[in-house]
Amino acid sequence: MTTVIQLDATTVLLQWAIGGMFGCWFTTRHREVGLGYGWLLRGTYFVMAGGAILFAGTSFDGAAEGVRDVGGVLVAVACLVPLVQSIVRRRAGVRGFLEQHDERTERVARMTGIDRRGSVQVRDSGPEFDPRLDLLPVIVGLPVLVAAGITAGGADVLAVSRIIVGAIFLGLVSDAMLLGHWYLVQPGLPRRHVNEIVRAFLWSWPAEVVVMSIPTGMFSVFSGSVDDGWSGQLGWFWAACAVTTGVLGVVTLKALTERAYSAVMAATGLMYLAILTAFGTDLVARAVLAG
Repeated sequence: MTTVIQLDATTVLLQWAIGGMFGCWFTTRHREVGLGYGWLLRGTYFVMAGGAILFAGTSFDGAAEGVRDVGGVLVAVACLVPLVQSIVRRRAGVRGFLEQHDERTERVARMTGIDRRGSVQVRDSGPEFDPRLDLLPVIVGLPVLVAAGITAGGADVLAVSRIIVGAIFLGLVSDAMLLGHWYLVQPGLPRRHVNEIVRAFLWSWPAEVVVMSIPTGMFSVFSGSVDDGWSGQLGWFWAACAVTTGVLGVVTLKALTERAYSAVMAATGLMYLAILTAFGTDLVARAVLAG
């Protein structure tokens, strides 16, 4: 069986962490999602980056692997920096979230005649968290992903493209699901945020399928030039995952057009399934091509 690329836990976890932090910034930049959502994502991806460090070897087979493994430490630190600042500046809140809360409180007071001005949240005079810091792990992680692609083997440009596209693909689908859950905590959050990240995920989906199909890739499995070890069944399983992932993304957007609040929860459930099929799209391809 032909080995095209390498599959290892360090690269997968770094992909997931860096792509996930990109998705975190994609939403927090609007300054409307509560601080807890950022804490959840930054903490999760900090742990993933830490896990990548634990899986990394102590001896480097080449310069690229050394850059990837040492860079993983920097990615973990870069995830920790925005988490710490957001906790330190938590009393300042999030501008859009506070403005939305205050506006709705005043509207209820006008409708009911009940004076609830005492419940209007007062913003601390200090600076609030800067969501641009969520891009720090992405900036630090970009050369790490390039090194991971070179380490994976095969044609460097294609290998690096697969790693970077895969990071965005896995990060966005994970964050879309987590954001859907956050509506249980912050039910007044505008639905445009989850719509936006699901659409971004759908844009990454064809890119993921294309880079995994380019020879030597999954098309080579279908043609028989690469043996998957299962008489082609893994190739068809990958194809089913790829198609299903796109269908789930489209159906999720359709579900979000429904006005009922339960539509968000339905969309979240669909994103749960999309995570499974998305990982099949990415990791099954890597496993097959890794031999």
